Amino acid sequence: MKTITNTEFNFKNQISKYSGKVRDVYNINNEYLVMIASDRLSAFDVILPKGIPYKGQILNQIACKMLNETSHIVPNWLIDSPDPNVSIGEICEPFKVEMVIRGYLSGHAARLYKSGAREICGVKMPDGMIENDCFQIPIITPTTKAINGQHDKDISKEEILKQKIVSYDDYKKLEEYTYKLFNEGSKIANSQGLILVDTKYEFGKNNNGEIILIDEIHTPDSSRYFYLDNYNELQKSKSPQKQLSKEFVRQWLISKGFQGKDGQVIPEMNSEYVKGVSNRYIELYEKITGSNFVKSDIKDIHSRIQENVENYFQSK
Repeated sequence: MKTITNTEFNFKNQISKYSGKVRDVYNINNEYLVMIASDRLSAFDVILPKGIPYKGQILNQIACKMLNETSHIVPNWLIDSPDPNVSIGEICEPFKVEMVIRGYLSGHAARLYKSGAREICGVKMPDGMIENDCFQIPIITPTTKAINGQHDKDISKEEILKQKIVSYDDYKKLEEYTYKLFNEGSKIANSQGLILVDTKYEFGKNNNGEIILIDEIHTPDSSRYFYLDNYNELQKSKSPQKQLSKEFVRQWLISKGFQGKDGQVIPEMNSEYVKGVSNRYIELYEKITGSNFVKSDIKDIHSRIQENVENYFQSK
């Protein structure tokens, strides 16, 4: 099946292009950003060798839905989505931190906890917790934004302010927005029979100096979900929670001896595994949104995107 893993578009009035782990971002006349969600799969800050069919469409369409459903809570960058894989929005200057918020002891935090740590990003974690227990109050555990293939790194609020990565007033607003978005995202998840376990938000300042939410939101790449109905039962029996996130990819990689560390070799992803990951992402889409997934035409994804983006700007 065809996938989109690399883009080299040349849109009218294009000034620059930036490639992240999953998205390619085009600057149009220092006014708009065209963000293309590729089918690249990233785990442990490493881009895996094969694309996942429909993954980009899934991420883009979940993000657009969630941005629209939270825009009354926090202003965001999104203007329109003229293609299943494309979002167009305001140009912004991103903050150099990602605001990670955790409602539960899961993932990276749980791995730290098992190693004996009782603090993450300067935030204390209580003794006596087991993996996937709920924190009494959600905790914010920021990371620095990875550049040039580097790993995201945990950082405390105190270090962010000390290093002047973000000003005090701006950081206060980032915290406020992070809690508001997580609260709203949790309500949306609960309505779908899910628990929003943890997620990350990215923010920037637009040309008016306003802090707005940017990038994706509440997707399975940026968030972790549990099923609500059997959460308490599984915790009581100390059984693993069934997750809706790309944690299943991380766990598969760990089982193959890969965690993105120097010298480790990415395991082989055969066609059967790739198809299985694609089907799992479709399941994630349908559970998170409550809608059936409609596969887009992928015979020539690049031409489709080129035409849809060009038509969008011609109509403005």
